[in-house]
Amino acid sequence: MAEALLRHADNEHFEVYSAGTDLVPINPSALSVLERAGVSVEGLYSKSLPDLESSEFDVVITLCDKAAQECKRLPQNSEVLAWSFEDPATSKDPRAFEHTLQAIHDRIKLFVLVKTKR
Repeated sequence: MAEALLRHADNEHFEVYSAGTDLVPINPSALSVLERAGVSVEGLYSKSLPDLESSEFDVVITLCDKAAQECKRLPQNSEVLAWSFEDPATSKDPRAFEHTLQAIHDRIKLFVLVKTKR
């Protein structure tokens, strides 16, 4: 969701990549909540962290504690922002994906504001 949200928020200033710590298909509920929010899901597909290990990034944003640990393998010249969100796929809350989408969206709006204000 974060990849699509950041592209939606500002694809002019940011080149966005996303990968999971485990290669699993994108959850249909994540795609559905993005589409309902008017965010394009075109071109989204599951990628694993090893797919991006040889890439260089200005900023690495992790969305959970497990990812924060595993992303330490990425090039160390990146700014790392460790954001921690509960996995909506493991929640019993029927609106978990909506809540997570909103929380990530709020954080991304602040990130874009700070990074583009220079």
